[in-house]
Amino acid sequence: MSTYTRIKGTKDIFGEEVKYWEYIENTAKKLFKIYGYKEIRTPLIEKTELFSRGIGQETDIVQKEMYTFDDKKGRSLTLRPEGTASVARAYIENSLITFGSPQKLFYIGPMFRYEKPQAGRYREFYQIGAEIFGTDHPLADAELITFVYDFFNKLKLSNFKVKINNIGTFESREKYKEVLKTYYQPLLPNLCEDCQRRFNTNIMRLLDCKIDVEAAKNAPSILDYLDEESREHFNNLQKYLKAYNVPFQVDPKIVRGLDYYTKTAFEVEHSDMGEQAVIAGGGRYDDLVEQLGGPKTPGVGFAIGVERVIEALKRENVEVESESKIDVYVAFQGEKGEMAAVTLSKELRKKGINTYLNISKRNLSGQFKHANRLNAKYVVVIGEEEISRDIVTIKNMKSGEQTQIERNWVTEIIVEKLREE
Repeated sequence: MSTYTRIKGTKDIFGEEVKYWEYIENTAKKLFKIYGYKEIRTPLIEKTELFSRGIGQETDIVQKEMYTFDDKKGRSLTLRPEGTASVARAYIENSLITFGSPQKLFYIGPMFRYEKPQAGRYREFYQIGAEIFGTDHPLADAELITFVYDFFNKLKLSNFKVKINNIGTFESREKYKEVLKTYYQPLLPNLCEDCQRRFNTNIMRLLDCKIDVEAAKNAPSILDYLDEESREHFNNLQKYLKAYNVPFQVDPKIVRGLDYYTKTAFEVEHSDMGEQAVIAGGGRYDDLVEQLGGPKTPGVGFAIGVERVIEALKRENVEVESESKIDVYVAFQGEKGEMAAVTLSKELRKKGINTYLNISKRNLSGQFKHANRLNAKYVVVIGEEEISRDIVTIKNMKSGEQTQIERNWVTEIIVEKLREE
């Protein structure tokens, strides 16, 4: 047993587990391209103030969950706990507004929060996210939600539902918070510790508490307190989602946990995931860029939890094949066979064929066993006999069929065999 073990709340990803990550990330990248998004990569560390100011000083993330430390010059730095604030900072700092509006950006990468590790929740976790800067049109919100809906369908998930809400502008929300405090005041002594703390710091989070669910059932709905602008925005969002044929539910309890949200808020819940039911979420943040020192710029975005999606795929028994599968295993015998195998593997790889060349001192029997463990489709053998006759032996590992062909034709024949599958 090694002296060194991984940090609690982190995970080593290897073997069969990797195929889920490939499947999800590659599906996302293909779909982002179809929807016209460009990738952005931001640093893992940022100035702490970016998150305390952008996310909100009184949020659970800033108060309890951030990995914050002082560097050697005494500057307070934080491992990013979410992606939106970092992308907004990059949008301002790099003057992306000069490239025209709207800007449609996506990211895939790790985030860090100090939480109690459990299924689908880690202290280092990965998110797939997207942001649109420079338009306040509800059609942008609808497109984002439609992307998420399409994404989960392409992953072959079925037990999920889209829930939407509108939490109004900052001004209308402040009025609603007073109404909410009046409702919760007499209930306060019987609420959980988190709700009692949030009553004065983040009252709307009481609505999505997993403990005091009964208390939230009769709480006043924010939809009854929306300003006219937010109400019209919400009505149009629903109209566009219907045009996109995206099924959704209106849920006034969806408030999200970050201060920067305005108007649209949405979540995607998976029915098989229990307490970790939310596998994606997002909303509009029309004031964030300005709060961070940039020009007045409306924005909307989402984030998808990769680990939770993997768990959902497993619970639905979705079959996922590895995209790193081995098409051809090149085996050899003898020094001449070895050099011929090197040349052949180079030819196969140039054709885009996933090729594994034996790079160990195994005998031929051991090479076949190794190819079988790697689930290689074909084994190409080059030995002394093959060299003398200028041929190769090809074995179909599934059927066991074995044929010998001229060396000059091997690449074309393998390409044809793979195409026929």
